Amino acid sequence: MIRPIAFMVASVFVVSTAAIHAAERPSILLVVSDDQGYNDLGILGNGIITPALDRLAKEGTRLTNFYVAWPACTPSRASLLTGRYPQRNGIYDMIRNEAPDYGYKYSAEEYAVTFERIGGMDCREVILPAMLKPAGYNSGIYGKWDLGALKRYLPTSRGFDDFYGFVNTGIDYFQHERYGVPCMFRNLSPTEEDKGTYCTYLFQREALRFLNEHAGKHPFFLYVPFNAPHNSSALDPEIRSSVQAPEEFKKMYPPVDSETQVAAKHRYASPATVVTREARRRDYRAAVTCMDVAIGKMLHLLEDKGILDNTIVIFFSDNGGSGGADNAPLRGHKSQMWEGGVRVPCIIRWPNGDIKAGQVNDEFLTSLELFPSLAVAARTELQANVALDGFDWWSTIRGETPSPRKEMFWKRRDLIGARIGKWKWVDMGGKEGGLFDLSTDIGERKDLSDSRPEILKMVKERFADWLKEMEAAQPRGPFRDY
Repeated sequence: MIRPIAFMVASVFVVSTAAIHAAERPSILLVVSDDQGYNDLGILGNGIITPALDRLAKEGTRLTNFYVAWPACTPSRASLLTGRYPQRNGIYDMIRNEAPDYGYKYSAEEYAVTFERIGGMDCREVILPAMLKPAGYNSGIYGKWDLGALKRYLPTSRGFDDFYGFVNTGIDYFQHERYGVPCMFRNLSPTEEDKGTYCTYLFQREALRFLNEHAGKHPFFLYVPFNAPHNSSALDPEIRSSVQAPEEFKKMYPPVDSETQVAAKHRYASPATVVTREARRRDYRAAVTCMDVAIGKMLHLLEDKGILDNTIVIFFSDNGGSGGADNAPLRGHKSQMWEGGVRVPCIIRWPNGDIKAGQVNDEFLTSLELFPSLAVAARTELQANVALDGFDWWSTIRGETPSPRKEMFWKRRDLIGARIGKWKWVDMGGKEGGLFDLSTDIGERKDLSDSRPEILKMVKERFADWLKEMEAAQPRGPFRDY
């Protein structure tokens, strides 16, 4: 019988605390990209330019079997910050409005009462900065929040000490609007102070300011959730159909024959001018490279301060790649339950924590492990009455022990994914799916449902048990009926 991961946390925590031997509590730099592909690291050889991420991979450990808890933005972010499945923490779907996707711009009065404006993560949920606060950590977030726009939901109401960024799922990179609605905040107040400036530059600026203020003085938690390389959120189809990127970074890639084309049918308008596939790929890569430069500047500053080696640097994408992304050799992309929607690139650097340089780790790990693992590293207490769905991963990342994780489950409306050991079951709403052996078929090409019915039955039964466990958990808003 497979034991639920949530029950494993306490025992693993006790063992691993003794293994953390750094004299000082480490600082933490968590960088999360948005919709970046599994293969989109320069070190993997697909032509994308990412020297800072390549440096992290050479000086740290790259995880190849790392998953997030949901195949799109909002629930994935809630889970990495809480260490709890979306169905347990209450954010198991998107906090967004659908009408602007079809060309409709809300008036200010309409927008003020839409779900994108009033929805948010349950205030009873404890997130990473609040957990780290008792250990003396100062916390900042610069970038994409996506967990509520009302004051009670904003980062500085949840444990962060400082916030500059946007509050919903996507923006115009220059105008800082989501489909025409301004959405940049500084702490609890809306701001348009930097309108017109490319947002990656702004998040870089704020992160470097934070590091200059805190690095070397006391432990810090810096969370930089870039929106790059997510598609731009604008009503103009030409902007919406690609990723905005500065010209200097576009010029780092080969020119394309045609920037735009006319689409005879488009959900905004017919016809509509949209970006070509080749230009979209170029723009996507340029946005990643611009983000990479920002990451490099953070690493250099920490190095200059003399604390880089005792800073836990973690990088991963919030979900599978989309748009111009390269998810090879995985099947599928963002929003799907195929590996390409939930398995993402991840790199960890922490020499003072004995994380080895230049290693590739294929152990089964997830973003749910982040919360308990950082608690161990920071030597702070976990709340005894909060069920976590992850465990302390440090001995696994150091290559000392196999991962305790044996299973992972995903649910997005009628889309289902379940992994038990090497077996993966996918149900894409009854349209596609099957049973796959990931040890021999990482691309999920050979459906074994007919040849291994006993395995399929086992995985489905375990998924049903997990679903019951989630439904029996103490309910959290905003979606649960209680």
